[in-house]
Amino acid sequence: MITFDILTLFPEMFPGVLGTSILGLARRRGLIDVRLHNLRDWSPDAHRKVDDRPFGGGPGMLIRPEPVFRAVEWLESQGFAGRRLLTAPDGRAFDQAMARELAGETRILILCGHYEGFDERIRRGLKWEEVSIGGYVLSGGEPAALVIVDAVTRLIPGALGDPDSPKEESFSGDTLEYPQYTRPREFQGLVVPEVLLSGDHAAIRKWREEEARRKTEERRAR
Repeated sequence: MITFDILTLFPEMFPGVLGTSILGLARRRGLIDVRLHNLRDWSPDAHRKVDDRPFGGGPGMLIRPEPVFRAVEWLESQGFAGRRLLTAPDGRAFDQAMARELAGETRILILCGHYEGFDERIRRGLKWEEVSIGGYVLSGGEPAALVIVDAVTRLIPGALGDPDSPKEESFSGDTLEYPQYTRPREFQGLVVPEVLLSGDHAAIRKWREEEARRKTEERRAR
């Protein structure tokens, strides 16, 4: 089982996604545990404020160091020992290779960014692995945290109905996933390729390999 500890300013963003589909099943099967921690609980401010203006001026607000340090210290006092991820647009690109790395862990802490960013002492003092899910800026790190949890959970044995499913998906190897079809055989003039109806498993495998290569070349040439 993997335990995800998520430090966030908005824990109410998570229950809907975590309670449905693959993530909901994985939680009910005891494959993952997701613990949501409200960063405001460790605020030094009577009003539970966690941000302040940057020294030197500039737009936006920064997350102060005290609540983050206090939260991490509390987690460590409760026995936390594992990978520490900080969601940031300038971090390491999160990809399938990193998802596979994380799937081998037993405990992962994810700190969700917000506002203009973090006081730099949070980065330097707590030794995070900074992770980005793409070359764009989000309003907060909560969607990124959910992406990481979802991608990692799919790789845990038993999380998907078919144990071979993760092996055949896009990014599991060097190519994207081949096209797939289901019923009806013909729809609005579009038909299922005959090879998929042939029952010839060797021919089907070859077709899928060729289509996967073709799709990969087309998409990566853009």
